[in-house]
Amino acid sequence: MEQVTGMISSPEDDAKLQQYTQQLNDLRVDGVNKVLSLQQDIATTKKSKLISAEDKQKLIANFNTQLEAARKVAAANKSSEQQLAKEAVAYNNTISKEYKEKVIAQENKRLADLKAAYNQEVAKIKADAQAEINGLSSRYSGEELKEETSVKRYEMRSALFDAKSRYTSAVEKCKDTMNQAFITHVQKNRSLRNGRTNLTEDMSLNFRDYIYKFKLSKFFLDNGLYLAILVFFIVCIILAPLSGSGNLLTLPNIFTILEQSSVRMFYALGVAGLILLAGTDLSVGRMVAMGAVVTGLILHPGMNIVKFFDIGPWDFTALPMGVRVVMSLAISIALCVAFSSFAGFFTARFKIHPFISTLATQLIIYGLLFFGTSGTPVGSIDGGIKDALGGRWILGVLNGELITFPKLIIPAVIAIVVAWFIWNKTTFGKNMYAVGGNAEAASVSGISVFKVTMGVFIMAGIFYGCGGFLEAFKANASAGTGQGYELDAIAACVVGGISFNGGIGKIGGAVIGVIIFTGLTYCLTFLGIDTNLQFVFKGFIIIAAVALDSVKYLKKK
Repeated sequence: MEQVTGMISSPEDDAKLQQYTQQLNDLRVDGVNKVLSLQQDIATTKKSKLISAEDKQKLIANFNTQLEAARKVAAANKSSEQQLAKEAVAYNNTISKEYKEKVIAQENKRLADLKAAYNQEVAKIKADAQAEINGLSSRYSGEELKEETSVKRYEMRSALFDAKSRYTSAVEKCKDTMNQAFITHVQKNRSLRNGRTNLTEDMSLNFRDYIYKFKLSKFFLDNGLYLAILVFFIVCIILAPLSGSGNLLTLPNIFTILEQSSVRMFYALGVAGLILLAGTDLSVGRMVAMGAVVTGLILHPGMNIVKFFDIGPWDFTALPMGVRVVMSLAISIALCVAFSSFAGFFTARFKIHPFISTLATQLIIYGLLFFGTSGTPVGSIDGGIKDALGGRWILGVLNGELITFPKLIIPAVIAIVVAWFIWNKTTFGKNMYAVGGNAEAASVSGISVFKVTMGVFIMAGIFYGCGGFLEAFKANASAGTGQGYELDAIAACVVGGISFNGGIGKIGGAVIGVIIFTGLTYCLTFLGIDTNLQFVFKGFIIIAAVALDSVKYLKKK
């Protein structure tokens, strides 16, 4: 199955393209390239601890003088460089197209030859093995014949496996060669543009890379659950009108799903960080209740009937509404951060699994709330502020139906943006992934596992506090508010691809998971499915998500 590689002249060997490259280098060497080099020298000099302050000033002054001259050269050559780069890229596109066509034709022929050679080798292995097995009957009999036959069949399977491995390896090399032709083309264009990328080229290369790496088994492993859920939603959309429930896919229904997802988003964003650290949080529901009760007490219109440890009742109406809103939000966040930090400390310092530390926190808050308030609901909050922050904007009438936009979507979007920024654009976010992936390795590399763990718990507490504050805008708060919310938040994160094994997942996954779970509940309710039966659907989705996550983790190991 050995193949002799034919030599196809690469664009890099083209004399005219080499000439373009040299001309561009000549235009850039004392201009833009020198500007970049000097800027790097200045930055390095400023950070250096081995150079005295006086020498730094002299060096930087010298660099700045050279930088000014280099910028003048860059400005003078800019027009010529851009025009030459444009011509060079156009020429590279022409010769690279021909090069890629030749490579693809050559490798496709090689693939066909490999396929034919592999089929011949398989047929020969099977024929030789069968001939040997047939000849055994003349030399052996009984149990001895069975044993020898079994040995020959094993040898045949081993030979077939080796042949398949060689064939697969040769096929991968052919695909690598074809893919590399596309990569070489784009990389050369970037080099001619002095590192500048092109959106069309990037999209084309990403698509090519996706096709190159695409495997149907991996696709279904990564997306099978989402496809199943998508089919479920399609079935619900079809069944809704047939069952007399009406049209499920309407703008008001979509806005309602998003509104119901909005507050739950805060809980998922909080617990997502703990799951990324290979942990969890069982105290989410109690945190929500605590924040909602505090908010309900402070924003209640008039004297509140609830006493807390026989202290009260309170009447905050004398304070300006703005002060009361800020106070309720601040206290809700402060309490949630305090209890979350309490659990985080024991996890970070004593290596107690978050399952235990947050379970303890859950029980403490639960007991304090029920004993302190006797389980009495705090009542509704002031109607004015409830409408201002948790109401809806009227958009107009569509097909005879009033369309309103839920205001709670706005803070949820802000929370998503903040969480995404922390996870993806900060050193703390990178450290979260490092600690979640391998805490020991992160510690060796200089990352403080204690600080990262505490930071994640504090961040979770902030999200819970904001969510508990907004929860009071939905219904009358009590010590029982938020019952089971932790399970929904954890399930949403797992369905969204945040792995319990730690270090794997994206904030977008948690967002998608919340919307999926909320949409699932809404669809089942819309179709009139019993609330208790809805737990069965959720249970199957959770076990499927965790099972798929475990399979992917085992495959990576």
